[in-house]
Amino acid sequence: MATTMTQFGYTAMCEQTPVRQLVSDLQAAEQAGFDFSVMSDHYFPWLEDQGHSGYAWAVLGAAAQATHRLPLMTMVTCPTFRYHPAVVAQKAATIGVLSGGRFTLGLGTGENLNEHVVGGGWPSPRIRHERLSEAIRIIRHLFTGDYVNFSGRHFQVERARLYDLPDAPVPIGVAASGTESAQLAADQGECLIATEPDASLVEDFNRAGGEAKPKYGQLPICYDPDEQAARARARRLWRWAAPGWHVLSELPEPRAFDAASRQVREEDIAQLVPCGPDPAVHVRAARQFTEAGFTHLALVQVGGEQQGQFIAWAEDELLPALRAAAGTPGS
Repeated sequence: MATTMTQFGYTAMCEQTPVRQLVSDLQAAEQAGFDFSVMSDHYFPWLEDQGHSGYAWAVLGAAAQATHRLPLMTMVTCPTFRYHPAVVAQKAATIGVLSGGRFTLGLGTGENLNEHVVGGGWPSPRIRHERLSEAIRIIRHLFTGDYVNFSGRHFQVERARLYDLPDAPVPIGVAASGTESAQLAADQGECLIATEPDASLVEDFNRAGGEAKPKYGQLPICYDPDEQAARARARRLWRWAAPGWHVLSELPEPRAFDAASRQVREEDIAQLVPCGPDPAVHVRAARQFTEAGFTHLALVQVGGEQQGQFIAWAEDELLPALRAAAGTPGS
């Protein structure tokens, strides 16, 4: 899976877009020439104003049939609370078959927001990492097609086996936010996943054996012909991200994110989310990821209703500008 050129992807964000539109947006992204796509897997939106949260795996099944070239990926699924890892393995293998081998299973430790709904509590980061490591071992073993029995500290598997498998095992990506999780990603994943342009994270991943593996980043942007409208929309729909990951992983529901981000100002969000119609503004933000060593960058357009105009603009202006800046040939 090693790559030498930056690739630019499209994010189908389930928290802000109706489920049928997610599929048509992915079709449009494929036609526009995006190199890959990723999809969030949430039970809740981050904010009440986002207003959606369809079941990602049903959408992925539809997208696998509605697209033909575009790689698909979860960014990310938590295989340790809402879902048992044996069930995640079955879902991932099925999407791998339906997509003709175009699917990558992105995994992470999750957030309280989405995982508390099954009543299992929300443990410390150390326990969450332990659970993720066990889950990946189970999923990989099931991808072999063998019968699996597993007795771990956190999970039990009794005589499980998958019968519908793609020709090659589904690649696994692992989300990381620090040294420990970067090492886990290098040890147990085919690629690194992160949401910030953190060069130290890439360095930790490389040192742990991931140097030749892809590194996936994600950049929120807010395109609009009117820059002020873009800034206002970014503040309304993306202010949840301002407190940072240590807060994001712990809050339990959209109302809590609404309360925690109520005092976030428009200018604060403009520091996190490039806004407006000038491709150069977005290219500068993307360059932070490429300079940090990321090989893949998934773009997130803020606002479900704006996806169509964003994809058209990206095809005509943004993707050519990004590829020119990164020295990447057009797709």
